[in-house]
Order: sequence, then C-alpha cells, then structure tokens
Amino acid sequence: MTAHRTDHSDRREERYQLSPFVISSSSPYLRDQRDLMERPFFSLAKSPRLKPICYKQADIEIQVFGMPDHGMATIWDADILIWAASQIVAAENAGEHSSRRLHFTPYQLLRGIGRQTGNRQYCLLRASLARLQSTVIATTIRNGTRWRCRQFSWINEWEERTTINGRVEGMEFVLPEWFYNGVMDHSLVLSIDPAYFRLKGGIERWLYRIARKHVGHQQEGWHFDIAHLHRKSGSLARVSDFALAIRRIARQQPLPGYRLGLGTLKGREGLWILPLIPRTGTVDKAVDASGENIGTSHAATIGTSDATLSAHQTHEQAASTCFNDGNTDRNLSNSDSNSFSSVSEASGYLKESATSMPPAGPRRTLP
Repeated sequence: MTAHRTDHSDRREERYQLSPFVISSSSPYLRDQRDLMERPFFSLAKSPRLKPICYKQADIEIQVFGMPDHGMATIWDADILIWAASQIVAAENAGEHSSRRLHFTPYQLLRGIGRQTGNRQYCLLRASLARLQSTVIATTIRNGTRWRCRQFSWINEWEERTTINGRVEGMEFVLPEWFYNGVMDHSLVLSIDPAYFRLKGGIERWLYRIARKHVGHQQEGWHFDIAHLHRKSGSLARVSDFALAIRRIARQQPLPGYRLGLGTLKGREGLWILPLIPRTGTVDKAVDASGENIGTSHAATIGTSDATLSAHQTHEQAASTCFNDGNTDRNLSNSDSNSFSSVSEASGYLKESATSMPPAGPRRTLP
C-alpha cells in the first residue's frame, strides 16, 4: 500500500455541493469512532511529528503522514473529530439533518471539548484544523471488496468567517467521507466519558480509548501485552520508555471509569484493565439502531490482547527524531503498581479494588 500527498486545491467545489450542517447544540453526549479508538491514527506527542506511522495487522494497513509545515495531527487534535462525531450522532438520533459540512462557532467547539475560549485557544484551534487538514491517511479499513486502499485527510477544508473588525463569527469544515460514513454506521460509534478531555498525557488519552473500545463494561475486564500495546499505539518512544509510562499511569489511576493493574502473563509484562462500574448491558442504546450490544466481546474471563502478528514500522528515509510522548517520570519500577502473575489473580484483585475505591475521574453513568 502506497500513500501519496493529497492535493487540496480542487476541494472547494465539493464543499458547495454539500448542504451545511448548522450546529445548534454545544454539549451533546460524547461519541467516538471505533476505528480511531483502537488503531494508531494520531501522534501521541505534542512536539511536531514528521516520521510516518506505518501499521499492519492481518489485512489491516494504516499509513499516516504529517506535512513539514504543520506536523502530524495529534491525539489532542482528535478532540475536534470526537466533537464532530458527537454532533452528527445527536442530530441523527433526533431525526435531524446532518452533513459532512459542519457550520459552527469556535465558542461552541471549544466549550464542547472542555477548553477555554480565550484568544490563545482560538489560535490553537486554527493550528489543530491545519494539522487535521494537512495530515494524510491511507488505509485498507472499510474499503469494500473491490477497492484496496483509501486515502484522505481528517478535514478536507476549513474556513472562518470574520466581521469587518476581524472578530470570528463562525467556522466551517468538511469531513472526509470515510470518517462520516464510520460515524453514520451506529455500530461503529461508542459513548465516552467527558472526563476524557481532562486527561493530559498522550498515552493516557490513547489508553482510555483502547480501554473503552476493548473493555467497555465487561465485568471480567481485559489483558493487554505491553509490547503489543506499544505497536498498536504508533508511539515513537522506545518500548522500555513506553512501559515506564504505562507503569506511571497504572500507579496514578487517571482513567475515568477504569481500574488498571500490572503483572505478567505467560512470562510477558501485561496490563489488566477492569471497569469500575461493571455492567451486563451496553451504554450505547441511543446509538445502536439495531438494539444490539456494541463494544463488548462477552469474554467469560479476562480477555487477552497479546497478538504477535501486528507490526509498527517506520519509514527510515523520514525524519528520525524520537519525540517524547509526555513521559517525564523515568524512575518507576513494577513495585509502583499492583503486580499479578495470572488472569484469575488479576481479576479477583481488580474486582475487589474496583468496588472499594472511587474512580480517578468523575463517577458517572454514560448515556
């Protein structure tokens, strides 16, 4: 699979073929797109990343390229896509019109993703939109039987409208068809906790999305091999540094709705994740038009995610600087968090601790 740089010069005509989706709600229930939650589509570092992400697992391939002027879109930039998905799902659930062409005010978007609304945040919003537009993604996911690969950017184009005095009145952007179709398919959307926006580290944010996608509210939780998590993340950090970051996160317990524990399984270091509020049903009834549970694998015991077939590779000809993923704590050991040697031991301890301790984030039931 080979990706090519995208020419944005011919997209303005597409915009005017789409009817505008005027945003009226500033705080819909938050939704995330499942494909984006479990695979490495974004940089986990705030420093500009130019080194591509090249990921392959079975028949799934992903390539992500950042342009030199802006760098690759980050997991913080992805907040804008979460907000867009939430608006689309809310409109569809209400029987209203939605479109890939979103018209909104910067205030609505910034408030919707839990950020301040000062001038600096408006400037950062513009930078995020620029990265989302300039980042090029090529993937085999959801391409049907006849087409091998689809290439797109997270935003086809964006524009802001200002008054004669320079005050921003409104903004528009056009989402790619691949993303919009993934949101319109309600089985590919999951609700998320608003406390997600308060997570500061890139790995923390990515880990929450992994937990929400794979663990959901399964009472028995899920086990992840650390090396496999590293490959799935697309992180530029060394495996050892990535493991240190995971240990720090497990010690601090910052993920809203989930309890973390470290240990070994089959001789390999792993991470156990258990929901703090285990449930037997789904929290996504409002999204799931079919009425079926989504986001659970109904594992009888703690599920494992330690496949060795996935690979995270990088293009050697690209910039090779390894940026830090926000991991500043380098002096942790396994003793800093709970350690387990078996699935049953982890399940029993995490269940007990989950019922006896409050969550790190606000304890709430997602709609």
